[in-house]
Amino acid sequence: MTNLEKKIDFAVVIEVKNANPNGDPLDEGRPRVTQDGLGEISDVCLKRKIRNKLMEMGESIFVQSEENKCDEFNSLQSRAKNVLGADLYTEKSLKDKSCKTWFDVRAFGQLFAFPKGKNKEQTVSVGIRGPVSIQPAFSKDPVITESIQITKSVNGVEAEEGKIKGHDTMGKKSRIAYGVYVTYGSIHPQLAEKTNFSQEDADKLKQALIGMFDNDVSASRPSGSISVVKLIWWEHDCKNGQLPSYKVHSSLEIEKKIDNPSCLNDYSIKVNQIENLKCEVF
Repeated sequence: MTNLEKKIDFAVVIEVKNANPNGDPLDEGRPRVTQDGLGEISDVCLKRKIRNKLMEMGESIFVQSEENKCDEFNSLQSRAKNVLGADLYTEKSLKDKSCKTWFDVRAFGQLFAFPKGKNKEQTVSVGIRGPVSIQPAFSKDPVITESIQITKSVNGVEAEEGKIKGHDTMGKKSRIAYGVYVTYGSIHPQLAEKTNFSQEDADKLKQALIGMFDNDVSASRPSGSISVVKLIWWEHDCKNGQLPSYKVHSSLEIEKKIDNPSCLNDYSIKVNQIENLKCEVF
């Protein structure tokens, strides 16, 4: 494995068409929207998509979703105990083995906080700080949220006496009509040294970012309704980087050409070149 010797910054441009990219459980599952009307995809949601794609690529993942898990463990605690064994109770061994075993631990970090034995007053509490950081994605312009009423063709529960349809046959579905979202992130070599996150890992993460919505489909996210349309990958010439991340990220300019954009061609996407900074666009 090759050590990561150069800081990396990246940006991901995401197109959403008639889909709910990230429902808010506190708002009946409607798409997340900020007070300014901008659409939002949380960083936790994005990491979930990345983890799922990495699993498709054959990588071992610690934080597996219930519907996408590939082992018999039903909790993080049971997975950690069964895989790490006695190493779970020794901080250095826990860090070394968990980073070696799971891609997402050495990339994003992880807090291992579990009861130790039957006495729940004793706990394992070890935090690992990962080198990969990613921000929530926000739409470039305010989004329009549409809600449609739906009806089921069959009762989920028995209808009340004298009625044909049950109370659960009526429902609602919400979606974003159109939006272009952007998220930014960084990979820091100093932290990569502590988790053994390698250059090869960075290359795999790049591929996962490009394809993180490829097979992420559901009733609220039909196939093809959400996609990564551009990945911008900046590589510095040293571990600390020539410029802070916010200056690198700001070299990406996305502006709408018309008042009410409804497709990607209605936006101008430009990446300004920064001297001595390698930039790839996928």
